Amino acid sequence: MTKILVTGATGQVGRRFLPRLVQWAGADAVRVLVRDAAAVEGLARAGVEVVAGDLREPGDRVKALAGATIVVNVAAAFRGVPDDEAFAVNRDAAVALGREAVEAGVRRFVQTSTNLVYPAGLGRPALESDPADPGPAANVYPASKAQAEAGLRELAEQLELTVVRPAFVYGEGDSHLRDALPRVAQWPAHKRLPVVHHADLSQALWRALSMPGAAGRTYNVLDDAAITAHDIRALHGVPQPTDTADQVDTDPWHGVASTALIRAELGWRPLYPSVWTARDAGAL
Repeated sequence: MTKILVTGATGQVGRRFLPRLVQWAGADAVRVLVRDAAAVEGLARAGVEVVAGDLREPGDRVKALAGATIVVNVAAAFRGVPDDEAFAVNRDAAVALGREAVEAGVRRFVQTSTNLVYPAGLGRPALESDPADPGPAANVYPASKAQAEAGLRELAEQLELTVVRPAFVYGEGDSHLRDALPRVAQWPAHKRLPVVHHADLSQALWRALSMPGAAGRTYNVLDDAAITAHDIRALHGVPQPTDTADQVDTDPWHGVASTALIRAELGWRPLYPSVWTARDAGAL
């Protein structure tokens, strides 16, 4: 019997992925590891197995892995946490979960990474064959995710690893795009932020865990169109700065990645090719 263990069920990605996973796989095939069981009462009522525990605790990981056949690790420490916590969750716990998954007999492990693991200055959309090396100037999130990938790849002969590298995730009530306003405040007006809608990341994760051809592969997951700093401000009715129109973006390909591989191998297509499509569909 298939048993899919999902971490990060209460996070922005997990909260939107889990209801879809229940629909696609069936509630009795899904297990979640969460620190606060009360936060997933709805999933429990639907038949999802809930294991209370902390991803950083070895005993809790072992308990959650018992009998699992597939792991989908979407847990992440993002902005606003100390660097040591980010590395503890994003790298150390992820790699430990992979090692323990091997011991538990798990056959497939899907790791959620980020499009920001690629090095700067490629001068083109990044490909999955490019190194996952964001460089010493990168912040802790891509650095910890790249190191997690490296640690998990050491288990490749024992575990069917699939890495999914999403862009900036948005949609379905997630405040992520609005929260980005201070971040893009001084960007050149034309600077692009590659994005992916929650619905499209969810379907990518489903294909990664369920399709045989995804084993051992890495996939970029992005909308067809990035959104500019100008567009983010316009979308939220924020006045445009007068001093950003003529600024130069020194790395216009930063974060931009090709989705040709996931399209060709898994048949993935974005339901929302752009933020504007999602807005018009009422899916923001």
